[in-house]
Amino acid sequence: MSKLNSFKLPEKKKSRTRVGRGNGSKGTYSGRGLKGQKSRSGGGVPLFFEGGQLPLVKRLPFLRGFKNRFKKDFSIVNLDDIENKFNEGDEVSAESLFSLNLIKKKNSNVKILGNGNLKKSLKIKVHSVTKSAEEKIKKSGSTIELLDKQVIEDKD
Repeated sequence: MSKLNSFKLPEKKKSRTRVGRGNGSKGTYSGRGLKGQKSRSGGGVPLFFEGGQLPLVKRLPFLRGFKNRFKKDFSIVNLDDIENKFNEGDEVSAESLFSLNLIKKKNSNVKILGNGNLKKSLKIKVHSVTKSAEEKIKKSGSTIELLDKQVIEDKD
């Protein structure tokens, strides 16, 4: 239990100086100088202002311009990876490529590039194939089935 003779009064807080409330508080100009934008109430410039120079936000190209909403992203697989990971007669699809860690997403669009050679006969079901890869796949005796390909027919 504390005693009355051991009490200490709390230190007084120094009150914050309220500038701009007449000559009694910090003088005529209240530490703002004489004239100018920064001396007025509500005056000053925003943090991102660069003195009339073209601001950084407007200089950066990725914040403006064309963005293709219809772009298709493909997971890319080379023929030599398929040659190394698959056996004769296997089916190459997005699920099988995902299970062998050749692509990162199970439901992604798959494109086969012609880097390497294919000697095995496989059933390939992908979304896109390059011309060089298509030639090598057909030469090996494999079959290609392109998925989600819109066929444009003549109505004449």
